[in-house]
Amino acid sequence: MDIIQAFFREFTWDSIIKTGLRVFILLLFAWVAMKLLQRFLRRLEIHLTTKSVAEGEPPSESAKRIGTIVRLIRQACLLALWLTIGLVILKEFGVEIGPIIASAGIVGLAVGFGAQNLVRDIIAGFFIILENQIRVGDVAILNGTGGLVEEINFRTTVLRDLAGVVHTFPNGTITTLSNLTNDWSAYVFEIGVAYKEDTDRVIEVMQEVGKILREDKKFGNLMLEDLDIFGVDKFDESSVIIKGRIKTKPIRQWLVGREFLRRIKYAFDENHIEIPFPHRSIYFGEKSKPFNLNLVEKLHNQEKITD
Repeated sequence: MDIIQAFFREFTWDSIIKTGLRVFILLLFAWVAMKLLQRFLRRLEIHLTTKSVAEGEPPSESAKRIGTIVRLIRQACLLALWLTIGLVILKEFGVEIGPIIASAGIVGLAVGFGAQNLVRDIIAGFFIILENQIRVGDVAILNGTGGLVEEINFRTTVLRDLAGVVHTFPNGTITTLSNLTNDWSAYVFEIGVAYKEDTDRVIEVMQEVGKILREDKKFGNLMLEDLDIFGVDKFDESSVIIKGRIKTKPIRQWLVGREFLRRIKYAFDENHIEIPFPHRSIYFGEKSKPFNLNLVEKLHNQEKITD
């Protein structure tokens, strides 16, 4: 009770007016800082939006990513601003803020040790979003696991693979990241033909299929360039491998690639180009008598005559 009375005895009208004026100036400074921060964030949002549009990023995805970045910066700056203003105002009222800062430092240190993985995940997630490494709707490979990106949060990234399995990765544990649908995609094909085939003629047939596919209303709009055939890539066990690439719009490479392979099969059949398959010889051991193919063929002919 004596402490409270002593506290109020120290305040006079002169000190109240001076303290109130200083507090008003501090609040005015905080208000001006907030306005400047909002203006800066608006300009930052416009700059990032203009940049994403120039890079061809879909507006919906760019708005989501930029909104997340701006919101995080705003929250961090406002927290730091009002925490500082609050401590200064407490000091103006005669409260010793040294012990408060020391206690906050100890608590922050304890929380930091206990939540270091959480902080690591949040920082990694912030840079994933800031650097636009992947977006919702991309097909990516994270730590060797591929799938469709369904969510990108500050702490986790969520993938769904072809079988429908959902994989959740803490952002701080992502060591390798491969985006298969950033700006454009490509379907790389390796088609094997028999050694007896004329590879130049085979390439001509493939180019013709690619030309017809490019002129198709449905698939041609998904292709960014004409079919690119690299040529003979290697000699395989029972075939000559011809390698090439179809450059497409993002995430459309598999749709176009499957249609290309379907048409290649028909074109090869029409031009009598052999697609080889492995041949195996079966050996039954030394005691096994060989098949008399002539006898089998003779008996087969006799059955036809009898019928």
